[in-house]
Amino acid sequence: MTSIPAAPAVAAFEPEFIAGLKELFEQRIVFNQVLGLRIDGLTAAQVSGHLAMRPELVGHFAYNRLHGGVISAALDAMGGLAVMAAIGGKHMDDAPAARLQRFARLGTIDLRIDYLRAAIGSRFELRAQVLRLGSRVANTRMEFCSQQGELLASGAAAYIVS
Repeated sequence: MTSIPAAPAVAAFEPEFIAGLKELFEQRIVFNQVLGLRIDGLTAAQVSGHLAMRPELVGHFAYNRLHGGVISAALDAMGGLAVMAAIGGKHMDDAPAARLQRFARLGTIDLRIDYLRAAIGSRFELRAQVLRLGSRVANTRMEFCSQQGELLASGAAAYIVS
């Protein structure tokens, strides 16, 4: 299994910022609710989450395989979350509520997904990290894994941040 290398340590997020970002990601972005995306870990260096398999997400009925569009959308969402966390970490001098307002203009400008293995299982693990956070564009790398940690798909994306 490929693992995303850890970035240098940064200050931990306040509970208010974590709660606000979770609420934004899991509740206010309605499509993430449809997918069933949940955040498990949130630092400025890396984010992690999971997705539970449901009948509505099946792409191949004979094998009960997850739809490729779900994988793509989940990786895109996690890449965006990684950018939000990196921006939050970059502006730790601001109050948590002020940092949560910085994401209004965030949007995907390029996305590449490599499907490596069939996504069959009851739960899937996702990780993402920002490779570069510029003043206008952020670049990310994402992983979509089985519950046992086997890499099923990988992604790379660019997001507009200004």
